[in-house]
Amino acid sequence: MSIEPIVTSSPVPQATVPAAQAAAAESAVKTNKLAPLRVGVIGLGIGSVHVAAFSGLPGVEVIALAGKEPDRRRELGEQYRVTNLFEHWEDLVALDDVDVVSIATPNLLHHPIALAALAAGKHVFCEKPLALNTAQAREMVDSAIAHDRVLEVAFNHRQRADVQFARSYIETEGIGRIYHSRASWKRRSGIPGLHSWFTNPAMAGGGALIDLGPHVLDSLLFLLGEPRVVAVSAVTHGELGRAGYGAMDRAEQMASDTGAFEVEDLASALFRLDDGSSVAFEISWAGHTVDDEDISIELLGEDGGIRLFVPHYKSEDTLRIYRDRSGTPLTITPDVRVHGGDHARVIAAFVDAVRSGNWTEHRGQYALHRTAVLDACYRSAAVGREITLAVEGRETHQEDA
Repeated sequence: MSIEPIVTSSPVPQATVPAAQAAAAESAVKTNKLAPLRVGVIGLGIGSVHVAAFSGLPGVEVIALAGKEPDRRRELGEQYRVTNLFEHWEDLVALDDVDVVSIATPNLLHHPIALAALAAGKHVFCEKPLALNTAQAREMVDSAIAHDRVLEVAFNHRQRADVQFARSYIETEGIGRIYHSRASWKRRSGIPGLHSWFTNPAMAGGGALIDLGPHVLDSLLFLLGEPRVVAVSAVTHGELGRAGYGAMDRAEQMASDTGAFEVEDLASALFRLDDGSSVAFEISWAGHTVDDEDISIELLGEDGGIRLFVPHYKSEDTLRIYRDRSGTPLTITPDVRVHGGDHARVIAAFVDAVRSGNWTEHRGQYALHRTAVLDACYRSAAVGREITLAVEGRETHQEDA
Protein backbone atom coordinates (compact mmCIF):
# COMPACT_ATOMS: atom_id res chain seq x y z
CA MET A 1 0.00 0.00 0.00
CA SER A 2 1.36 3.44 -0.93
CA ILE A 3 1.52 5.83 1.99
CA GLU A 4 1.55 9.55 1.33
CA PRO A 5 3.14 11.71 4.02
CA ILE A 6 0.83 13.59 6.33
CA VAL A 7 0.45 17.11 4.94
CA THR A 8 0.02 18.83 8.28
CA SER A 9 0.89 17.78 11.80
CA SER A 10 -1.45 17.63 14.73
CA PRO A 11 -1.83 21.05 16.36
CA VAL A 12 0.87 21.50 18.96
CA PRO A 13 1.02 24.60 21.13
CA GLN A 14 4.10 26.72 20.42
CA ALA A 15 6.08 28.67 22.94
CA THR A 16 5.83 32.42 22.39
CA VAL A 17 8.73 34.73 23.19
CA PRO A 18 8.69 38.54 23.21
CA ALA A 19 10.40 40.26 20.29
CA ALA A 20 12.73 42.07 22.68
CA GLN A 21 14.02 38.73 23.99
CA ALA A 22 14.74 37.46 20.48
CA ALA A 23 16.52 40.71 19.61
CA ALA A 24 18.66 40.46 22.73
CA ALA A 25 19.64 36.89 21.88
CA GLU A 26 20.61 37.96 18.34
CA SER A 27 22.77 40.78 19.64
CA ALA A 28 24.53 38.54 22.16
CA VAL A 29 25.45 35.91 19.58
CA LYS A 30 26.54 38.29 16.82
CA THR A 31 28.52 40.71 18.98
CA ASN A 32 30.30 38.20 21.21
CA LYS A 33 31.40 35.17 19.26
CA LEU A 34 33.61 34.06 22.16
CA ALA A 35 30.70 33.83 24.61
CA PRO A 36 29.69 30.27 25.55
CA LEU A 37 27.07 28.83 23.24
CA ARG A 38 24.27 27.46 25.40
CA VAL A 39 22.35 24.47 24.08
CA GLY A 40 19.06 22.80 24.94
CA VAL A 41 18.41 19.27 23.64
CA ILE A 42 14.86 18.00 23.07
CA GLY A 43 14.43 14.22 22.77
CA LEU A 44 16.72 11.94 24.73
CA GLY A 45 17.07 8.86 22.51
CA ILE A 46 19.44 9.83 19.69
CA GLY A 47 19.43 13.14 21.54
CA SER A 48 21.92 11.64 23.99
CA VAL A 49 24.41 11.61 21.09
CA HIS A 50 23.69 15.31 20.55
CA VAL A 51 24.32 15.99 24.23
CA ALA A 52 27.68 14.20 24.12
CA ALA A 53 28.74 15.94 20.90
CA PHE A 54 27.80 19.45 22.03
CA SER A 55 29.34 18.88 25.47
CA GLY A 56 32.62 17.83 23.88
CA LEU A 57 33.11 21.14 22.05
CA PRO A 58 35.04 24.03 23.62
CA GLY A 59 32.90 27.00 24.49
CA VAL A 60 29.65 25.06 24.26
CA GLU A 61 27.45 24.24 27.24
CA VAL A 62 24.39 21.99 27.34
CA ILE A 63 22.19 23.75 29.87
CA ALA A 64 18.77 22.16 29.36
CA LEU A 65 17.19 18.82 28.47
CA ALA A 66 13.59 17.94 27.59
CA GLY A 67 12.11 14.49 27.21
CA LYS A 68 9.18 12.36 28.26
CA GLU A 69 11.24 9.76 30.16
CA PRO A 70 11.91 11.01 33.72
CA ASP A 71 14.58 8.43 34.50
CA ARG A 72 16.43 9.25 31.29
CA ARG A 73 16.23 12.98 32.01
CA ARG A 74 17.72 12.49 35.47
CA GLU A 75 20.42 10.13 34.20
CA LEU A 76 21.62 12.49 31.47
CA GLY A 77 21.24 15.50 33.74
CA GLU A 78 23.51 13.93 36.33
CA GLN A 79 26.02 12.69 33.76
CA TYR A 80 26.41 16.09 32.08
CA ARG A 81 25.59 18.30 35.09
CA VAL A 82 22.48 19.76 33.49
CA THR A 83 19.99 21.14 35.99
CA ASN A 84 17.24 22.47 33.69
CA LEU A 85 15.22 19.30 33.08
CA PHE A 86 11.79 19.46 31.46
CA GLU A 87 9.07 17.08 30.41
CA HIS A 88 7.62 19.50 27.85
CA TRP A 89 9.66 20.99 25.02
CA GLU A 90 7.82 24.30 25.22
CA ASP A 91 9.42 24.99 28.61
CA LEU A 92 12.91 24.48 27.20
CA VAL A 93 12.29 26.74 24.19
CA ALA A 94 11.04 29.48 26.53
CA LEU A 95 14.34 29.58 28.47
CA ASP A 96 16.04 32.95 27.97
CA ASP A 97 19.54 31.50 28.29
CA VAL A 98 19.29 28.95 25.46
CA ASP A 99 21.03 29.98 22.21
CA VAL A 100 20.59 26.68 20.34
CA VAL A 101 17.78 24.14 20.31
CA SER A 102 18.76 20.64 19.20
CA ILE A 103 15.78 18.56 18.05
CA ALA A 104 15.94 14.76 18.35
CA THR A 105 12.26 13.89 18.56
CA PRO A 106 9.85 11.88 16.40
CA ASN A 107 9.49 13.48 12.97
CA LEU A 108 6.05 14.91 13.74
CA LEU A 109 7.54 17.38 16.23
CA HIS A 110 10.39 18.74 14.12
CA HIS A 111 8.20 21.39 12.50
CA PRO A 112 6.43 22.90 15.54
CA ILE A 113 9.56 22.86 17.74
CA ALA A 114 11.72 24.45 15.05
CA LEU A 115 9.19 27.21 14.34
CA ALA A 116 8.87 28.03 18.03
CA ALA A 117 12.64 28.00 18.58
CA LEU A 118 13.41 30.15 15.52
CA ALA A 119 10.73 32.67 16.51
CA ALA A 120 12.36 32.79 19.95
CA GLY A 121 15.64 33.83 18.37
CA LYS A 122 17.38 30.48 18.75
CA HIS A 123 19.43 28.54 16.21
CA VAL A 124 18.15 25.05 15.40
CA PHE A 125 19.96 21.77 14.82
CA CYS A 126 17.51 19.06 13.76
CA GLU A 127 17.64 15.33 13.22
CA LYS A 128 16.70 14.09 9.77
CA PRO A 129 14.30 14.43 8.05
CA LEU A 130 13.83 18.17 8.25
CA ALA A 131 10.04 17.71 8.27
CA LEU A 132 7.21 15.38 7.29
CA ASN A 133 6.69 17.04 3.92
CA THR A 134 7.70 19.87 1.62
CA ALA A 135 5.22 22.43 2.94
CA GLN A 136 6.44 22.05 6.51
CA ALA A 137 10.10 22.10 5.46
CA ARG A 138 9.61 25.27 3.40
CA GLU A 139 7.92 26.97 6.34
CA MET A 140 10.89 26.08 8.56
CA VAL A 141 13.39 27.48 6.05
CA ASP A 142 11.32 30.63 5.59
CA SER A 143 11.26 31.06 9.36
CA ALA A 144 15.05 30.69 9.61
CA ILE A 145 15.41 33.40 6.95
CA ALA A 146 12.83 35.69 8.54
CA HIS A 147 14.37 35.41 12.01
CA ASP A 148 17.97 35.42 10.76
CA ARG A 149 18.95 32.12 12.37
CA VAL A 150 20.85 28.97 11.45
CA LEU A 151 18.82 25.86 10.61
CA GLU A 152 20.82 22.70 9.97
CA VAL A 153 20.04 18.97 9.76
CA ALA A 154 22.03 16.01 11.09
CA PHE A 155 23.17 14.60 7.76
CA ASN A 156 26.10 12.87 9.41
CA HIS A 157 26.73 10.11 6.85
CA ARG A 158 28.35 12.60 4.47
CA GLN A 159 30.98 13.08 7.20
CA ARG A 160 32.23 9.49 6.82
CA ALA A 161 35.86 9.37 5.71
CA ASP A 162 35.04 7.21 2.67
CA VAL A 163 32.35 9.62 1.46
CA GLN A 164 34.69 12.56 1.98
CA PHE A 165 37.48 10.76 0.09
CA ALA A 166 35.19 9.98 -2.83
CA ARG A 167 34.04 13.60 -3.06
CA SER A 168 37.65 14.84 -2.98
CA TYR A 169 38.63 12.33 -5.69
CA ILE A 170 35.81 13.52 -7.95
CA GLU A 171 36.90 17.14 -7.45
CA THR A 172 40.63 16.55 -7.99
CA GLU A 173 40.93 13.56 -10.33
CA GLY A 174 37.45 13.38 -11.83
CA ILE A 175 35.67 10.46 -13.47
CA GLY A 176 34.21 12.41 -16.37
CA ARG A 177 30.57 13.38 -16.63
CA ILE A 178 28.53 11.25 -14.23
CA TYR A 179 25.55 10.11 -16.28
CA HIS A 180 23.92 7.60 -13.92
CA SER A 181 24.04 6.69 -10.23
CA ARG A 182 22.66 3.91 -8.08
CA ALA A 183 21.99 4.50 -4.41
CA SER A 184 20.42 2.20 -1.84
CA TRP A 185 20.13 1.17 1.79
CA LYS A 186 18.77 -2.35 2.14
CA ARG A 187 18.06 -4.42 5.22
CA ARG A 188 17.28 -8.10 5.60
CA SER A 189 15.25 -7.68 8.80
CA GLY A 190 15.17 -4.08 9.91
CA ILE A 191 11.58 -2.98 10.53
CA PRO A 192 11.72 -1.05 13.85
CA GLY A 193 8.51 -2.66 15.18
CA LEU A 194 4.80 -2.09 15.58
CA HIS A 195 5.15 -0.33 18.91
CA SER A 196 7.74 2.15 17.65
CA TRP A 197 6.91 5.63 16.37
CA PHE A 198 8.95 4.72 13.28
CA THR A 199 6.02 2.65 11.99
CA ASN A 200 3.34 5.18 12.94
CA PRO A 201 2.50 7.17 9.77
CA ALA A 202 1.18 10.16 11.72
CA MET A 203 4.35 10.46 13.80
CA ALA A 204 6.95 9.42 11.22
CA GLY A 205 5.36 10.56 7.94
CA GLY A 206 6.13 7.24 6.28
CA GLY A 207 8.29 4.16 6.72
CA ALA A 208 11.65 3.04 5.37
CA LEU A 209 11.92 5.85 2.82
CA ILE A 210 11.62 8.73 5.28
CA ASP A 211 13.73 6.85 7.85
CA LEU A 212 16.78 5.72 5.84
CA GLY A 213 16.26 7.68 2.63
CA PRO A 214 17.44 11.11 3.87
CA HIS A 215 20.95 9.85 4.63
CA VAL A 216 21.40 8.07 1.31
CA LEU A 217 19.94 10.95 -0.69
CA ASP A 218 22.10 13.50 1.12
CA SER A 219 25.32 11.52 0.62
CA LEU A 220 24.49 10.99 -3.05
CA LEU A 221 23.74 14.65 -3.82
CA PHE A 222 26.82 15.69 -1.86
CA LEU A 223 29.01 13.38 -3.95
CA LEU A 224 27.43 14.63 -7.18
CA GLY A 225 28.08 18.28 -6.31
CA GLU A 226 24.49 19.22 -5.39
CA PRO A 227 22.53 18.85 -8.63
CA ARG A 228 18.77 19.26 -8.38
CA VAL A 229 16.32 16.42 -8.73
CA VAL A 230 13.71 17.61 -11.23
CA ALA A 231 11.51 14.52 -11.67
CA VAL A 232 10.65 11.44 -9.64
CA SER A 233 8.85 8.20 -10.47
CA ALA A 234 8.43 5.89 -7.48
CA VAL A 235 6.67 2.87 -6.04
CA THR A 236 6.29 1.75 -2.43
CA HIS A 237 5.47 -1.63 -0.90
CA GLY A 238 4.60 -2.86 2.58
CA GLU A 239 4.08 -6.55 1.90
CA LEU A 240 6.62 -7.97 4.33
CA GLY A 241 5.56 -5.86 7.28
CA ARG A 242 1.91 -6.78 6.76
CA ALA A 243 2.79 -10.46 6.34
CA GLY A 244 4.65 -10.56 9.66
CA TYR A 245 8.21 -10.69 8.30
CA GLY A 246 11.22 -8.46 8.69
CA ALA A 247 11.05 -7.26 12.30
CA MET A 248 14.27 -5.86 13.71
CA ASP A 249 13.28 -7.41 17.04
CA ARG A 250 12.29 -10.95 16.12
CA ALA A 251 10.58 -11.41 19.47
CA GLU A 252 7.98 -8.83 18.50
CA GLN A 253 4.87 -10.13 16.76
CA MET A 254 4.22 -8.44 13.43
CA ALA A 255 1.37 -10.57 12.09
CA SER A 256 -0.78 -8.96 9.45
CA ASP A 257 -4.02 -9.70 11.31
CA THR A 258 -3.23 -6.83 13.69
CA GLY A 259 -3.79 -4.44 10.80
CA ALA A 260 -1.22 -2.15 12.41
CA PHE A 261 1.51 -2.01 9.76
CA GLU A 262 0.57 1.09 7.78
CA VAL A 263 3.85 2.26 6.22
CA GLU A 264 6.15 1.05 3.45
CA ASP A 265 9.01 -1.37 4.06
CA LEU A 266 10.40 -0.79 0.54
CA ALA A 267 10.54 2.17 -1.83
CA SER A 268 12.09 2.27 -5.29
CA ALA A 269 12.44 5.34 -7.50
CA LEU A 270 13.98 6.76 -10.64
CA PHE A 271 15.23 10.35 -10.40
CA ARG A 272 15.94 12.71 -13.29
CA LEU A 273 18.49 15.41 -12.45
CA ASP A 274 18.86 18.91 -13.85
CA ASP A 275 22.24 18.03 -15.38
CA GLY A 276 20.65 15.33 -17.53
CA SER A 277 21.83 12.41 -15.42
CA SER A 278 19.66 9.80 -13.70
CA VAL A 279 19.55 7.93 -10.40
CA ALA A 280 18.15 4.52 -9.42
CA PHE A 281 17.21 4.84 -5.75
CA GLU A 282 16.03 2.03 -3.46
CA ILE A 283 15.41 1.88 0.28
CA SER A 284 14.15 -1.12 2.23
CA TRP A 285 13.69 -2.14 5.83
CA ALA A 286 13.26 -5.81 4.98
CA GLY A 287 13.48 -8.34 2.17
CA HIS A 288 14.02 -12.03 1.45
CA THR A 289 17.41 -11.22 -0.04
CA VAL A 290 21.15 -11.33 0.52
CA ASP A 291 21.17 -7.65 1.54
CA ASP A 292 21.57 -7.20 5.28
CA GLU A 293 22.10 -3.61 6.48
CA ASP A 294 23.92 -2.72 3.26
CA ILE A 295 24.47 0.85 2.06
CA SER A 296 25.62 1.30 -1.54
CA ILE A 297 26.30 4.28 -3.81
CA GLU A 298 27.62 3.78 -7.35
CA LEU A 299 28.59 6.65 -9.62
CA LEU A 300 29.00 5.89 -13.33
CA GLY A 301 31.14 8.44 -15.16
CA GLU A 302 32.37 8.63 -18.73
CA ASP A 303 36.01 8.19 -17.64
CA GLY A 304 35.59 6.11 -14.49
CA GLY A 305 33.31 4.88 -11.77
CA ILE A 306 33.14 4.89 -7.99
CA ARG A 307 31.44 2.40 -5.72
CA LEU A 308 30.89 2.94 -2.01
CA PHE A 309 29.64 -0.26 -0.37
CA VAL A 310 29.13 -0.34 3.40
CA PRO A 311 27.79 -3.64 4.75
CA HIS A 312 26.88 -3.59 8.45
CA TYR A 313 28.41 -0.12 8.97
CA LYS A 314 31.80 -1.46 7.93
CA SER A 315 34.66 0.95 8.65
CA GLU A 316 37.29 -0.11 6.09
CA ASP A 317 37.62 -1.55 2.58
CA THR A 318 34.39 0.19 1.53
CA LEU A 319 35.55 2.10 -1.53
CA ARG A 320 36.47 1.10 -5.09
CA ILE A 321 37.41 3.30 -8.04
CA TYR A 322 37.16 1.87 -11.55
CA ARG A 323 39.07 3.27 -14.53
CA ASP A 324 40.41 2.21 -17.89
CA ARG A 325 44.12 2.70 -18.60
CA SER A 326 45.34 2.04 -22.13
CA GLY A 327 42.42 -0.27 -22.77
CA THR A 328 42.93 -2.27 -19.59
CA PRO A 329 40.34 -2.17 -16.77
CA LEU A 330 41.89 -0.86 -13.54
CA THR A 331 40.48 -1.17 -10.02
CA ILE A 332 41.81 1.19 -7.34
CA THR A 333 41.26 0.36 -3.65
CA PRO A 334 41.88 3.48 -1.54
CA ASP A 335 43.17 2.90 1.99
CA VAL A 336 40.42 4.75 3.83
CA ARG A 337 39.29 3.96 7.36
CA VAL A 338 36.17 5.31 8.99
CA HIS A 339 36.76 6.13 12.64
CA GLY A 340 33.24 7.12 13.63
CA GLY A 341 32.27 10.38 15.28
CA ASP A 342 30.15 11.49 12.33
CA HIS A 343 27.54 13.14 14.57
CA ALA A 344 30.26 15.00 16.43
CA ARG A 345 31.68 16.35 13.17
CA VAL A 346 28.36 17.52 11.77
CA ILE A 347 27.52 19.21 15.10
CA ALA A 348 30.95 20.85 15.18
CA ALA A 349 30.29 22.20 11.67
CA PHE A 350 26.93 23.54 12.87
CA VAL A 351 28.58 25.33 15.79
CA ASP A 352 31.20 26.81 13.44
CA ALA A 353 28.41 28.10 11.21
CA VAL A 354 26.64 29.74 14.16
CA ARG A 355 29.85 31.36 15.37
CA SER A 356 30.76 32.61 11.90
CA GLY A 357 27.91 35.12 11.90
CA ASN A 358 27.49 34.45 8.16
CA TRP A 359 24.28 32.49 8.13
CA THR A 360 22.94 33.05 4.63
CA GLU A 361 23.87 29.57 3.38
CA HIS A 362 22.80 27.84 6.58
CA ARG A 363 19.02 28.19 6.54
CA GLY A 364 18.24 24.56 5.74
CA GLN A 365 17.82 25.16 1.99
CA TYR A 366 19.56 21.96 0.93
CA ALA A 367 17.55 19.96 3.49
CA LEU A 368 14.37 21.43 2.01
CA HIS A 369 15.28 20.02 -1.40
CA ARG A 370 15.92 16.58 0.07
CA THR A 371 12.54 16.65 1.81
CA ALA A 372 10.87 17.73 -1.43
CA VAL A 373 12.44 14.79 -3.29
CA LEU A 374 11.26 12.23 -0.75
CA ASP A 375 7.84 13.86 -0.55
CA ALA A 376 7.61 13.62 -4.36
CA CYS A 377 8.46 9.90 -4.11
CA TYR A 378 5.50 9.31 -1.82
CA ARG A 379 3.20 11.35 -4.05
CA SER A 380 4.37 9.56 -7.18
CA ALA A 381 3.74 6.19 -5.55
CA ALA A 382 0.29 7.33 -4.44
CA VAL A 383 -0.87 8.66 -7.83
CA GLY A 384 1.00 6.17 -10.01
CA ARG A 385 2.85 8.63 -12.23
CA GLU A 386 5.94 10.82 -12.42
CA ILE A 387 6.10 13.95 -10.30
CA THR A 388 8.20 16.91 -11.40
CA LEU A 389 9.81 19.35 -9.00
CA ALA A 390 10.22 23.03 -9.70
CA VAL A 391 13.43 24.74 -8.60
CA GLU A 392 11.94 25.81 -5.29
CA GLY A 393 10.80 22.28 -4.52
CA ARG A 394 7.12 22.56 -5.50
CA GLU A 395 5.80 19.28 -6.90
CA THR A 396 3.54 19.11 -9.95
CA HIS A 397 2.22 16.25 -12.01
CA GLN A 398 4.15 15.62 -15.20
CA GLU A 399 1.39 16.96 -17.38
CA ASP A 400 1.21 20.15 -15.28
CA ALA A 401 4.93 20.97 -15.39
